Amino acid sequence: MRKKVVVSDKMQKGYVYYLVEPIGRNFDPEFKPELTPKQMLELGVFGGKYMTDCKNEFPEDWFENAKLSPKKKDTTLNYFGVEASMPLSYWQKKGWIYHEDPRGWFQWYCRYYMGRRIPLEDRRQIKRWKAIKRHVAAIKKNCSPRDLGCRRKQRQALLHWAYDSRKI
Repeated sequence: MRKKVVVSDKMQKGYVYYLVEPIGRNFDPEFKPELTPKQMLELGVFGGKYMTDCKNEFPEDWFENAKLSPKKKDTTLNYFGVEASMPLSYWQKKGWIYHEDPRGWFQWYCRYYMGRRIPLEDRRQIKRWKAIKRHVAAIKKNCSPRDLGCRRKQRQALLHWAYDSRKI
């Protein structure tokens, strides 16, 4: 299986990658996201602004119930209704944006989920994903189980990284 994807959106024109794994399968054994990209979009992440111009790249059903805001970020669309992310310029300054995924981690995850593999970048992003789990420990330490009103910003941030913080 090797399907060619050509990207043409506001941030990338003519970028080509190949899907070499079946959708949602054959992940690195250390990478166990609790939410799919579709579930994340339906729950409300990134103020609904993240994927508004690249629908053609991903399955239509990802967007059927997605909470999107085509004009500007709307944090009321986030599951916990709070701002929990830094602007792209912050991530760029830190050097955390890989040139093939100019939108950052979530774009990498969507493409990885679809079946794209870039071994060095995959390892780097999985390492970053694992590091975010420290927020799970903070919620468990400071909140009663499933108290969704406790540490809402951390819970929202975890949703942005495919951890289902509603279950903590």
